[in-house]
Amino acid sequence: MNNLEEEISALKQELLKMFSLVGKQWKKTATAILEFDQDIAEEISSTETRVNALEIAIDRDCENILALLSPVAIDMRFVLSTYKINHELERIGDIAEGIANYICENESAYPKEVLEEVGLKSMMEQILSMISDISYAFEYEDTKVARKIFKKDKMLNKYNADSVTIILNNMDIFDRQKLLYILSTVREIERAGDSVKSIGEEIIFHIEAKVLKHVENKD
Repeated sequence: MNNLEEEISALKQELLKMFSLVGKQWKKTATAILEFDQDIAEEISSTETRVNALEIAIDRDCENILALLSPVAIDMRFVLSTYKINHELERIGDIAEGIANYICENESAYPKEVLEEVGLKSMMEQILSMISDISYAFEYEDTKVARKIFKKDKMLNKYNADSVTIILNNMDIFDRQKLLYILSTVREIERAGDSVKSIGEEIIFHIEAKVLKHVENKD
C-alpha cells in the first residue's frame, strides 16, 4: 500500500467515525424529544463539540492529500466527495443540537396528541433509517442503498408539508409556543433529510462519476 492509499484509507475511517457520532446524536435527539428527556438533550451539545473538532480534522486531511499527494481519477473524486460529505454531516449534527435546544428551552413536554398527529415518531424513525443507510452506502460503496435515500426524503417532505395545517388547527387548543417548537422541529428534520440526500448524491458521484443534482428524474 503506497502513501496515497494509506491516507485515503485513514480518511475513510475518519469519515466513518463522523457518521457514527452524528448517528448517535440523532438517536439521542429522538429519545429526548419523544420522552421529553432534557438530560439527554443537554448531552447532545457536548457531542456536537466532538463533531465540530472532527470536521476540522477531516477538512485538514482532505486539503493535505490534495496539496501533497496530487490524487487523480477515483481518488480525487473520493477526496472531493469526502470534503462535501463532511460538511453535510456537520450540518446534520448542528440540526440535532438545535432540536435539543428547543427541548431544553421548554419547562414541560410537548402535547403528545400533536406529536402523534404530525407523525414526529415516524419522522424520527425515517431520519435514523436514512442516516444508517447512508453510512452503510458510504462504507460499502453501495449506490443501490444510497438511492433508497431519495424516496425516504420525499416522505419527510410530505410530513413537513402537512405539518403547517395540523399546527394551525391546534392553535386554539394547545400552547402556541409549544406548537411553534413542534413545527420548527418538523422543519429541521426535513432539512436534515435534505442533507442526507446530498450525501447520497456525493456517494454516487464518487462511485459512478455521476452528478445527480441537475438530473430531474431520480430513482
